[in-house]
Amino acid sequence: MGNINVLDISVANLIAAGEVVERPASVVKELIENSIDAGAENITVEIKNGGVSLIRVADDGCGMSKDDLPVCVLRHATSKIHNKQDLNGIKTLGFRGEALAAIASVSRLRIITKQNGQNGYVLESIGGNVQSINETGCANGTTVIVEELFGNVPARRKFLKKDSTEAMNVSALVEKVAVSHPEISIQLLIDGEQRFNTPGDGDLYNAIYAVFGKDF
Repeated sequence: MGNINVLDISVANLIAAGEVVERPASVVKELIENSIDAGAENITVEIKNGGVSLIRVADDGCGMSKDDLPVCVLRHATSKIHNKQDLNGIKTLGFRGEALAAIASVSRLRIITKQNGQNGYVLESIGGNVQSINETGCANGTTVIVEELFGNVPARRKFLKKDSTEAMNVSALVEKVAVSHPEISIQLLIDGEQRFNTPGDGDLYNAIYAVFGKDF
């Protein structure tokens, strides 16, 4: 009897999640980059309890079709690459197709999406297992809601810092994105309080003003 086992896909996903999702800020980074790649002009990031109980990233980008919804949470599922030659010309922030699969495997996940002129749909997943896909009313774009992060992997959750520290990490990340993309209006909400909302007019100084304030 050999000692080498081929891991079950659910176990492999949990291990892969550790490469992508270290803490709430990692989730926000992946989701906000997806929004930017989707051509969003407005992005809202909301977290509660440092992002452990809730992370919500909403955008007005291109959205996804009903057919793409169940595929987007599979490992190595991506719209950015079709063959190995595409690796030589990547112009997007994300391309591996790992993020949503990794996030889904360690949380309760909802993806609400609508393409212009099409019906809207919502996917619900628990621990990486898709529970349902239903038609829903929503605006154009995509909203990803992540709840109970690491709820099914308590050993991972205990390594997180205090909620306030995790919230600071998320805030620092979103600040950097907002300043590096002044052409996108980015709003950050923490525990129901708006921290900033950039105008998205393409003016770097206006973005800095919105994020860091007049004194800075």
